[in-house]
Amino acid sequence: MNKPETPRRDTYLESIIKQGYSRRDFMKFATFMAAYMGLENSMIGQVAAKLESTPRLPVIWLHFQECTCCSESFIRSDHPIVADIILDKISLDYTETLMAASGHQAEAARYKTMEDYHGKYVLCVEGSVPTGDDGVYCCIAGKTAIDHLKEAAEGAAAIIAWGSCACNGCVQSAYPNPTKATPIHKIIKNKPIVKVPGCPPIGEVMAGVIVHYVTFGRLPELDRIGRPKAFYAKRVHDSCYRRPYYDAGLFAESFDDENAKKGYCLYKLGCRGPMTYNACGSMRWNNGVSFPIQSGHGCIGCSESKFWDNGPFYERMSRFPGFGIESNADKIGVTAAGVVGAGIAAHAIIATGSKRKQVLDRIQRGKINEEQVDT
Repeated sequence: MNKPETPRRDTYLESIIKQGYSRRDFMKFATFMAAYMGLENSMIGQVAAKLESTPRLPVIWLHFQECTCCSESFIRSDHPIVADIILDKISLDYTETLMAASGHQAEAARYKTMEDYHGKYVLCVEGSVPTGDDGVYCCIAGKTAIDHLKEAAEGAAAIIAWGSCACNGCVQSAYPNPTKATPIHKIIKNKPIVKVPGCPPIGEVMAGVIVHYVTFGRLPELDRIGRPKAFYAKRVHDSCYRRPYYDAGLFAESFDDENAKKGYCLYKLGCRGPMTYNACGSMRWNNGVSFPIQSGHGCIGCSESKFWDNGPFYERMSRFPGFGIESNADKIGVTAAGVVGAGIAAHAIIATGSKRKQVLDRIQRGKINEEQVDT
């Protein structure tokens, strides 16, 4: 008996049109995503062409030890089509959080996708996997999380680890880690894995990773620990609008002092921006309106490994990489102030010399006399 033919999936454009969007909306979306992925203008056409001709990507999305904040972030993206991706555009075949089916029907949908699209689907994982006590701390449909992960990973083309839970264990793996919460890459070793850390990651970052895979047929360029460079190449510190205050040695000493009201740097109040790699300062949250530092709270470093165990959130770091091993905020501030002062003095000397040269030149040309100079 012949195996029934797999139904044809709509392309992204076809699906978007069915949702009531226009082609103009589609092109805006392609432009929007190309910009977020860091692609130049000439690549917008390639992104649009792929989304127009490529069938929707089959996706299995598993949830383990987590709070679902990654899914919440994704569906609250500031672009309406991005917000729809999780519900329809990537053809989400299985997710415990959003799918309408339940029980045996839900599991049947997962197995059908794994069979019909073996080697073609993308496995998205949200949450860490408990490995302690034979994995009993997280069970779904009578199986442990680790069994579900290995089973779904076997036929996946690639794996996306959403959020810090899946990437580094997050709060579940904080000392003493009673469930032995483990990130995905420490369990699955034979599949390409991209890490998208954050608690949660930015919705547009998540969409960008998927659209990149659809457009180019591969995961985006990754850094040495598996994060997409387009979004994790710079520290929050590097794109923070308070950075000039840091360089000038101007810091808030408490959350309610005058310096805080003036928008001074929050480093002394525990901000982890100088050691945290993420796009918060450039992409921002809530329709691009703000991010934690802009709202008056320091970065807690949620996209970095073991951020829960890196000391109290409101205690400043004594040292951090990038300014020399012995550098700290006070020394940097003093040095910066000295450099600024020296720069002002040098500018004054240069300006005075330049002015003197101009006056002597005018005297020699007979434009003015020495008495006019004295006055």
